[in-house]
Amino acid sequence: MKPAPFDYVRCANVAEAIAALAGEEGAKVIAGGQSLVPLMAMRLARPTLLVDVNDVGLDGITVEGDVVRVGACTRHRRLERDPVIARAAPLLREAAGLIGYPAIRTRGTIGGSLAHADPVAELPTVLLAAGGSVVVRSAAGTRVIEAADLFTGFLGTTLEHEEIIEDVLLPVAGPRHGSSFCEWSPREGDFATAGVALAIERDDDGRCRALGAAACGIASVPLDCSTLMASALGETSASGAVLRQIARVMRAELGGDTDRADLVGLLAARAVHRAFARSDVPGEAAA
Repeated sequence: MKPAPFDYVRCANVAEAIAALAGEEGAKVIAGGQSLVPLMAMRLARPTLLVDVNDVGLDGITVEGDVVRVGACTRHRRLERDPVIARAAPLLREAAGLIGYPAIRTRGTIGGSLAHADPVAELPTVLLAAGGSVVVRSAAGTRVIEAADLFTGFLGTTLEHEEIIEDVLLPVAGPRHGSSFCEWSPREGDFATAGVALAIERDDDGRCRALGAAACGIASVPLDCSTLMASALGETSASGAVLRQIARVMRAELGGDTDRADLVGLLAARAVHRAFARSDVPGEAAA
């Protein structure tokens, strides 16, 4: 199939893009187009106007105190390779490298992935696990939407029609940070069947003082599993017994299809194992 007819405008700044959205009810923002264009080709999406935001200057990466600020038009490939992201947000770097194929990662953007809100996508899951947020702008000004408040259902968000994601905010990884994104897909590059994102912070004595976790592929939105995994993990250990307990708890609580629940339990245990091993506490790596 071919896309339905549409108009196109390439904007020079965010204000132009917001005005274009406001002037056309059927307008859609496009940057990389890796999610929107396939839907258009199948006529599952029929925008009447594409508002191109590639030239509006939303592709930077900066660290501001204890926050990493990533411009919405930053490509997945840059997230995968940027040394600032590797140090300050390693969970984001790892997840970006799992998205599709190199050609997709070269074009796809972090803002586009979050706005598209696919329930099996990696980056919405990372945003929730990391306790991140997005900065959005409209003609009325800017507002910050926390990850827990952004996703409403299958391909649904709390973004208003005239709002554009400007920046993605994530906490900077601490000195005893450990993280992992574990997923399974039938073939490399396919959409994942399920995935688990985990980030931990540990004290000098090895105690886990903060934990954020989320799972994708279970519901119509990423699921916050932080409390569930923290209760099974404890504070200092990621022994074999603890990993088995995490797998059991995740299977029991997430339920649903038995095979999928089993898969999520295994992915959660693997994520904990890797996160502890990466948290760089001598003698405390996962067994």
